[in-house]
Amino acid sequence: MQGLLEPEDYVHVLGPKLSPLDELRSVCHATGQEDAFYLCNVDDVVHKMELWRQLLPRVRPHYAVKCNASRVVLNTLAALGAGFDCASKGEIEEVLSLGVDPSRIIFAQPAKPATHIRFAAGRGINLATFDNEEELYKMRALHPKCRLVLRIRCDADDATYCLGIKYGCDAERDAPRLLRTARDLGLQVVGVSFHVGSGCREEHVYRRAVRAARHVFDVAEGLDIRGMRLLDVGGGYPGDPEAEPVFRKMAEAINSSVAEFFPSPDVDVISEPGMYFVSSAFTLAANVHSKREVRSEAGDLESVMYYINDGAYGSFIEAVLDTKRFRGVPLEAHGESCDAVPSSVWGPTCDGTDKVEDGNLLPPLELGSWLLYHNHGAYTVALATGFNGLPTPKVHAVVSTSTWSQLRDRAPFTESHFVPSLATGRRHTSASLADPHPCV
Repeated sequence: MQGLLEPEDYVHVLGPKLSPLDELRSVCHATGQEDAFYLCNVDDVVHKMELWRQLLPRVRPHYAVKCNASRVVLNTLAALGAGFDCASKGEIEEVLSLGVDPSRIIFAQPAKPATHIRFAAGRGINLATFDNEEELYKMRALHPKCRLVLRIRCDADDATYCLGIKYGCDAERDAPRLLRTARDLGLQVVGVSFHVGSGCREEHVYRRAVRAARHVFDVAEGLDIRGMRLLDVGGGYPGDPEAEPVFRKMAEAINSSVAEFFPSPDVDVISEPGMYFVSSAFTLAANVHSKREVRSEAGDLESVMYYINDGAYGSFIEAVLDTKRFRGVPLEAHGESCDAVPSSVWGPTCDGTDKVEDGNLLPPLELGSWLLYHNHGAYTVALATGFNGLPTPKVHAVVSTSTWSQLRDRAPFTESHFVPSLATGRRHTSASLADPHPCV
C-alpha cells in the first residue's frame, strides 16, 4: 500500500469554469517557476477508459506500465479497474505498491531475468508470457505453477516500431514445438498473445493475428493441452485525438475477428495498451531560457535558435530517433500580423544533436516565454534522463470536479490525494507544487 504522499501524487481539482489550460498558465506564472513540467489531465485518461469499454466491451485493458509510470496515471487506471502489463521486477513492485491485486498483472516479457522471475513468483504474479524453449526451462525451475501465455509474431505493415524482430515465435513453425515442450515439462499454457507493433496505423493486421492465434489454440487442443482460455491482443494502439478514427477501425476489426475465431465467451480477451491511455493526457510546458539570431552576411535575419529546458535526453527522444516531428505552440497568443520567423528549438544539454524541432515558423519569443507540446504523454516521462545533471520535468495533474467526485472514494485514491488547483487563486507560489494542502 502507498505510504506518505509525494508531491507528484497530488491531483489538483479545477474549480467551476476553469480549464486545464487555466491551471497550466497558473503554474507557468507562479513565482520562481522556470523548470519544464508536464500537465496531466486526468479527465482525458478517464475518457479513454470510457471509450475503450464502449468500443471494445469484451477486451479488458492491461495498461503497459513502461509507457508512462507516473503515479497519477497508475492511480487513475487502478481506480478504474484496469489490469497492468508489467515487464520487470521494478514495474511489478510499483503496481503492487498501489494495493493492486496480483491477479490483475501479466508479466508480459518473453525473456525474463531469473531474479525477476523469482520476484514475481514470491509476489503471487501467476501469469507470464514466453516465446522460446529456454524460457520454459527457466519457468519450470523458478516458477513452475505460473500460467503461461505463448507470444506469437504477426507484424503490421504500417507501424512506427516493429516488435516482431525481437519477440514472438512463428505460429506455424515454432508454436507446436514450444507447446509440446511445455506439456512435457508439466507447465500450464493458458493462452496466446501477440503485438502487431507500436504505433500501428492499420486495422487489417488484427484479423491475421487473431486467426493465427486460433491456429495455435487448435494445435494445443490436438496436443491434448487443456485450459487454453486467454487471448491477449497486445498494444500499440494510438492515443492522439486525430488518430481516434484509426482506433475505431481497429476496434471494429478486433471485435469482428474475435467473434469469428473465438465466439465462445469462455475465452477471456485482454490487451496491453499504453500510449492509448496517456498520449493526449499530457502537455509539456518548456521554458525558453536563451536564444540566438542567425543573420546573413548582409545582416538580414534568417532564423532564430531558441534553447529550452527540455530536450532529446528528456522528453524528446523521438526527435533523435526521427520517428516524430514536434511543433511547439507559444503559451501566449500572438496576433496574425506578427512576423513569424523560421526557427529551431534546441534542448539544454551540451550535445550538438540535442535538437527538438527545426524549420518551423515561430513568432518572436522573449526569454522566459513558454512553449507547449501537446499529446506528449507516451514514452516521454518514462525515457527522460538526468544527463548533464539536468532535472527531468515533474508532473502536475488536474481533474474536473465531476471526475473528482467519481475517483475520490476509489482505491488507491484517498481524499488526501486531491488538492485545490493553483488557478482557483487560493495558492500562487511555486511552493504549492511541493507543499499542497487537502481539497475541501
